[in-house]
Amino acid sequence: MAFLHRHPFATDAYNLGFLPGIREDYSLQIDDFANVETPVLMVDNDFRDPDADRYVARIREVPEQPWVCVLGDATTPEQARDYAQLARSLVDELPITEFVIVPKCPEAFEIIDKQFVLGYPMGYSDIQATDVSTINDWRGRRVHLLGASPPKQFEAIQRLTQPTITGDPPANIIGIDWNGPQRVAYLGEYWSRNGWQAADQLSIRETVRKSLREMRKFWQERGVWPTETPVESSGPAVREPDDPVFTASGETIRERETLEDAVVTDYDNGQTLAYQSETERAYVEYHAGLVHSGS
Repeated sequence: MAFLHRHPFATDAYNLGFLPGIREDYSLQIDDFANVETPVLMVDNDFRDPDADRYVARIREVPEQPWVCVLGDATTPEQARDYAQLARSLVDELPITEFVIVPKCPEAFEIIDKQFVLGYPMGYSDIQATDVSTINDWRGRRVHLLGASPPKQFEAIQRLTQPTITGDPPANIIGIDWNGPQRVAYLGEYWSRNGWQAADQLSIRETVRKSLREMRKFWQERGVWPTETPVESSGPAVREPDDPVFTASGETIRERETLEDAVVTDYDNGQTLAYQSETERAYVEYHAGLVHSGS
């Protein structure tokens, strides 16, 4: 379950169990936050201006190996062959990465190797999956659903996986993503299991977070939420001190945003403490004789 955007939305999504990621033409924008380490685990391509060399350079800049890379849209057989060859060339370099190629012409289904994932275009794609294919083209393949709200995605999952009288193998749905709640939050609404709702009293961040919680509940109710989420395997994006206070002043850390901008440090004595600045940390460490873990 992926959510692609910048901080703070991607960080909140990650904390709630979603797979965080970016499109190749922007970053998470966490450099200005001392205590935010949201991983980039999915990288989408800039479909309006595709460039394979630029995309590969971008994924090589990511601090850790992405779990999912959406290479591009194959609107012609030639593009399908090019993207399949690109994926083959990256397999050894990125062995845990799932490479997604989006078939947007009928011929692409035969050209794209079965070891790679087919991107099922939904959302605001100019070419929808049903424009160039039948359900049988997707059955027996590994599939990632691109865009659209959870109810529409669930309908697609049912179509792609339900038993048929001819015994066709189901598609293997390995992932989905949807970033719609962030855009609609600026219009004052959040997504819920009962449709879009007014969020007049909520901030933009709170509105998106509420949508994300509702999305998680939607999938949990249908038994398709992952048993282990990315944050459980990769660790939290924002580190927590032993007590929610700044060590030097004793001031309580009340807001999430304040903690995200704090300096949080582990020490050999087992303590984890928070500071408001590096200067404050250095002062306390000098006078208290504190030693960093691993020093």
